[in-house]
Amino acid sequence: MEVAVCLKRVPDTASKIRVGEDGKTIDTSDVQYIVSPYDEFAIEEAIAIKERQGDTQVTVVTLGDTAAQKELRLALAMGADSGILIKSDSALDANQVARNLAAALEAKSCDLILFGRQSADDGSGQVGPMVARILGMPCVTDVVSVELLDGAVRVEREVEGAREVIESSLPVTLTAQKGLNTPRYASLKGIMQAKKKKIEEVEAQPFDARFPVKSLSPPPARPEGKIVGEGVDAVAELVRLLREEAKVL
Repeated sequence: MEVAVCLKRVPDTASKIRVGEDGKTIDTSDVQYIVSPYDEFAIEEAIAIKERQGDTQVTVVTLGDTAAQKELRLALAMGADSGILIKSDSALDANQVARNLAAALEAKSCDLILFGRQSADDGSGQVGPMVARILGMPCVTDVVSVELLDGAVRVEREVEGAREVIESSLPVTLTAQKGLNTPRYASLKGIMQAKKKKIEEVEAQPFDARFPVKSLSPPPARPEGKIVGEGVDAVAELVRLLREEAKVL
């Protein structure tokens, strides 16, 4: 069985983000990078499937510059078998990323492709379904349970107040939601083994950008708070301010 996991290298969620001088990208000078948290659920699920099924190869794929090998090595240390780095020194939009990922995965004849539900930086949730569309695969998003059947898969996804159960034939693309599993830590043995595992490098293709970034800007500063009084005596003034100044009542 061939399983692929597409992961994204994103700024650490604890990093302080500043807009770059071009006004369209972030200043990366002091930014630390990590695997996007939702992608960690996808990596863990692929490795768990390999452990349950046997005779399974797990390939991790990402798009980025040479430094993105670090995140691929982490996935290899967790238990993936090989990696593919689609090299690009410039930021690409969702369409360009999806088409490059699809081109890299097409030759793999994957039975299962896993993504996180969305990335921690852009948060668009577009790339997984777009890759599935390009490859002509069914796609189920926000998956919290995966059960492999004979040539098929049964998954559960959370909907408001319930869980939706879906069955699909293979191959299929799934996007992982929080609650699917608990990602493991890479062991020392896994880290040492990851150094010997193969990472194939291919150049990104110049597909058309359909969602170009026009500009980035930080959110507006929050206005200072106002203390209107204490206890029951302040209620009337608070209601007046909410109605007349904040206009939320």
